[in-house]
Amino acid sequence: MKEKLYTIPLNDAVNAQDECPFCFIERNIEQELLDFVLGSGSSYMEADIREMTDKAGFCRTHFQKMFDYGNTLGNAWILKTHYKKMIGEMQKQFSGFRPGKTSFKDKLRKNTESKNPIGVWIREKEASCYICTQYKETYARYLDTFFYLFKQDAAFREKIQNSKGFCLPHFGDLCEAADLQLSDKEREAFYTMVLPLMEENMKRLEEDVSWMVEKFDYRNKDADWKNSRDAIQRGMQKLKGGYPADPVYKMSK
Repeated sequence: MKEKLYTIPLNDAVNAQDECPFCFIERNIEQELLDFVLGSGSSYMEADIREMTDKAGFCRTHFQKMFDYGNTLGNAWILKTHYKKMIGEMQKQFSGFRPGKTSFKDKLRKNTESKNPIGVWIREKEASCYICTQYKETYARYLDTFFYLFKQDAAFREKIQNSKGFCLPHFGDLCEAADLQLSDKEREAFYTMVLPLMEENMKRLEEDVSWMVEKFDYRNKDADWKNSRDAIQRGMQKLKGGYPADPVYKMSK
């Protein structure tokens, strides 16, 4: 099947023979978003972009990655106007706030969801992130592309069959998306392929990690490392996604 522009990144990710092609895509998307927000294109100086970042803000994880990225002026500009937005919202919340009375029955319900309006507002701010939102929208399109290729492209299905599978979080997303994207017959073919694939590759990682442990036994000090030298980071990736051994992503000078 001839590649289309929107299928190239997914094919590239599968061709990379990574532990999970969607981790590969996730890393690329996130780095592209950091470049967009803080890179040399100076998107942070554009009023329409900062209006969106002021409103959405950033989660703790992406604030850390933005700091690590290294653009001091860009981060300062983003924080400057975001603070104005936040202080305005805060003043509105505070001006209408009146402490409510809590009954003894409410105090006993320790797991009851808080109705405190200030707490609710702050939780909403914590859950809002410009980069997370942009990523989720792009990621959803890649899930659509995956199933388009799975249904239409025999060569793509063969590459998946011969791949290292997926990390568990992204595999969960694929399984949930399969229920929406595939017919009953297609879903049967999908699971017939991917369930043994996942089991085989989870066992492969277990063997790699186990051999790394054995290599620390003095009796195996001269034995071949086999595929275990990077077993820790690959093993972590398979379980939770991401790239634990990646260096900090920084702005290109």
